[in-house]
Amino acid sequence: QVQLVESGGGSVQAGGSLRLSCAASGRTFSNYGRGWFRQAPGKEREFVAGIKWSGSSTAYADSVKGRFTISGDNAKNTVYLKMNSLKPEDTAVYYCAARRGATVSSTPGAYEYWGQGTQVTVSS
Repeated sequence: QVQLVESGGGSVQAGGSLRLSCAASGRTFSNYGRGWFRQAPGKEREFVAGIKWSGSSTAYADSVKGRFTISGDNAKNTVYLKMNSLKPEDTAVYYCAARRGATVSSTPGAYEYWGQGTQVTVSS
């Protein structure tokens, strides 16, 4: 059974940093793209960042460019999201996801596997 488990969420003040981790188990995610999404109360789930399995390509939402960095450790089947200069508007539940395919996608429907989410709260 495939599982994606996020960790690293928490509460920080504006300007602070967090690093989220997403560990995958149940299969080897060779040639699977990985993504991070977030969902704030009353809002739709939105793309945050994505990375190809090879790590050769990444993509970011405009709202996080220059502040967030996605990376992966294939040996550990783990993807990370380093978040710097956090803002109150970054407050949301963050989800990691995996999709079969060589490209990065910003569309939630393109992803087959999802984690349970981890809460990130940024106070002003």
